[in-house]
Amino acid sequence: MTFQLHPRLEQDCIAIGRFNLCRLLMMNDSQYPWFILVPEIADLREIYQLEKHERELLLEESCFLAENLAVLYDADKMNIAAIGNLVPQLHIHHIVRYETDKAWPAPVWGKFAAVPYSEQQITDTLSRIRGRLAI
Repeated sequence: MTFQLHPRLEQDCIAIGRFNLCRLLMMNDSQYPWFILVPEIADLREIYQLEKHERELLLEESCFLAENLAVLYDADKMNIAAIGNLVPQLHIHHIVRYETDKAWPAPVWGKFAAVPYSEQQITDTLSRIRGRLAI
């Protein structure tokens, strides 16, 4: 079976690019810098289902992304999570948090309705992220 992005991720996110293992997406919610890594492996639900070398690569890509987002956005905290209750396909959230953001200190999901990015915000953010990550 070939990899297909879950329809909910396709609907809620903006594609940014790819690393060696994962597709990088941006949640279309301008209230938080919120990015998602999705390993491009068919029918994958859990991290433990990855082969050892894939788990190591996932960790490398996640740490690379988190470190760069923390610097780029001057984060107070990076929230990194693989929940998967609504979208069973394995995906790892990387959310830049600030002690001043409207959801702090609670989790961001389900707290407030999403505020989609404008076209200009999308263009600017994608340029900034792609430039920083070289993807």
